[in-house]
Amino acid sequence: MEELFEHTSIRRAYFTLALPVVLNMVVSLIYNMVDTFFVAQTQNPDLVAGVSLGAPLFTLMIALGDMLGLGGSSLISRLFGEHRYAEAKNASGFCFYGSFLLGIGVMLILMLGQTPFLKLLGATDATWEYARQYYLVIAAGAPFIIFFYSPVNILRTEGLAVQSMKASVVGTVINIILNPILIFPCGLGAAGSALATVIGNILADILMVYYLLSASKRLTTSIHHTKLAGPLQREILMIGIPASVTNLMSTFAMAMTNRYLIHYGATSVAAMGIALKISMITTMIFVGFAFGAQPLIGYTYGAKDTQRFNATIRLDLSVVCGFSLIMTYLMWFLAPTMIKWFMKDPAVIAHGTMMIRWLIASATLAGLILVFTTMFQAMGKAFPAFILSFFRQGVIFYLVLTLFAHLFGYQGIIASQAGADLVTAIIAVILFNFYRPKTR
Repeated sequence: MEELFEHTSIRRAYFTLALPVVLNMVVSLIYNMVDTFFVAQTQNPDLVAGVSLGAPLFTLMIALGDMLGLGGSSLISRLFGEHRYAEAKNASGFCFYGSFLLGIGVMLILMLGQTPFLKLLGATDATWEYARQYYLVIAAGAPFIIFFYSPVNILRTEGLAVQSMKASVVGTVINIILNPILIFPCGLGAAGSALATVIGNILADILMVYYLLSASKRLTTSIHHTKLAGPLQREILMIGIPASVTNLMSTFAMAMTNRYLIHYGATSVAAMGIALKISMITTMIFVGFAFGAQPLIGYTYGAKDTQRFNATIRLDLSVVCGFSLIMTYLMWFLAPTMIKWFMKDPAVIAHGTMMIRWLIASATLAGLILVFTTMFQAMGKAFPAFILSFFRQGVIFYLVLTLFAHLFGYQGIIASQAGADLVTAIIAVILFNFYRPKTR
């Protein structure tokens, strides 16, 4: 492990850690596209809208999983950099069992609060039953979905990015295979799509546990290694909560956008659901690079190697922002064709094309924001990480959405994310210049 993090060239270490995560994201991207494709093949805008309304629920679970997964991996990376291996092992056990217990709690809350949560997500009479079917299955699978994000992140801290990727890929492939079977021959519709997701996560969880047991030397699955000092627990939460806020705010942003769009009909919500999945072609890949680099950033920061730290950030920015810029141009022109792959409805194609173009217009800014956010998480800087996580799709997004909807109506709603990204990117640059390690 020390050879990779301390002596291997920055470029080689970066891509060694990041490419397996990117590949994992590509497979997840294929799943998301295929999942939406099969749901859209029902050619039922109400069903597509119902699943789209339920999508923030899955994002919420990712957010909660990230609280211990990313918070724990940030702490463990820094502890490895400081050669505090016993404490790192206990941190991994704490996150391993804590994430599953958190999932059980979330499952109970969601089951008990089904009706108010569905109303909050914006379900209407036309979409209620479809949204409810999706909601119930995803809620039941909460322990397995939330747990997944603990080992998938923690394995990478020991350089086991390939093993983490393999488990994710297997789960995703199973998900892809089961999706059309459960939706069509089994006749489960929206519930079938959700069930395929849950089964895929369960199988991925099993493989994650196997790799922790067989390949890891410094991480653990033992319940005897869960005792962690209070200050270290707080460090996990101080980084994990801002990390989870990123996805929590994504859930909030999707739910708010859907609530505004539902006034323009289920077709608009269906189009946005498809457009969001297509825009993920860009975002999921640059997320892979940014999160893949996080263990290296945390290790170099913990080791106080400022030169290596700065070189990693420069490379991360150039890769993420360069990729995002290229994809922005490509997807701008391909937007109409890509929407047609999913649905033939002329109204969905027209709305979806415009939505994709607005969503990817600020992709480069979103990439820059993500690099700085993951950098702050890896450094253990909770405040700036929280600010960027909470502002981009939270406070700033809500203010921009409200203002743009009032001033520009429908066009303003779909342009609101681009406006929020511009403001947040300016804040990100200011925070970076203030918090980055200074060369002595």
